[in-house]
Amino acid sequence: MQTRYFRLNEAVQAGDWSLGPLMDAQGKELEDATEFTSGRPVHAPDLLKLRVREQGRRRDFTLAGAGRVPVVHHRMATHLAEYASPEVQLLPVSVKGGSGEYSVLVATKLIRCIDDKASKEIQVWKPEDGQPGKPGHYRSIIGMRIDPRKVGHFQVFRTWGWSDALIVSEHIKQLLENNKVTGLDFEEV
Repeated sequence: MQTRYFRLNEAVQAGDWSLGPLMDAQGKELEDATEFTSGRPVHAPDLLKLRVREQGRRRDFTLAGAGRVPVVHHRMATHLAEYASPEVQLLPVSVKGGSGEYSVLVATKLIRCIDDKASKEIQVWKPEDGQPGKPGHYRSIIGMRIDPRKVGHFQVFRTWGWSDALIVSEHIKQLLENNKVTGLDFEEV
């Protein structure tokens, strides 16, 4: 039986907090946060900071800023470090008004596994679209499906060509749900 996979999204509810963009030690917003969602290890500044944009209930999983950078509470980080350590990088982040309980989650594996035929609708960037570096990558995906045979043994990863998608295995999903990690929404892919 093949492993099932899920896109990990943020479950936002009324009264939840909202985090702003990543900042360096001086409080200056990072110009490009895409490296944190690129599916590769990151060489980050020694200290990362976040501001709470809207006060509210803190969650164990939050997507910060417009770059949707995953931020995890140490409860979630501990489970990921134990069960998916080669595939995740956890970078300490200081959340203004909080203690050192949070980390930026970087999935360090980028896998070419999107199943174009099984996905509901796929649009790909073409050279004539005038977007250097994007031809061949996905412009839009509706009803994304991945081919589990191309994933191998990985538990946490990003999808090549559509790195917006943070994917976890069914094992990781169940582990997080069983430990009542908050802020998670799973979409089977």
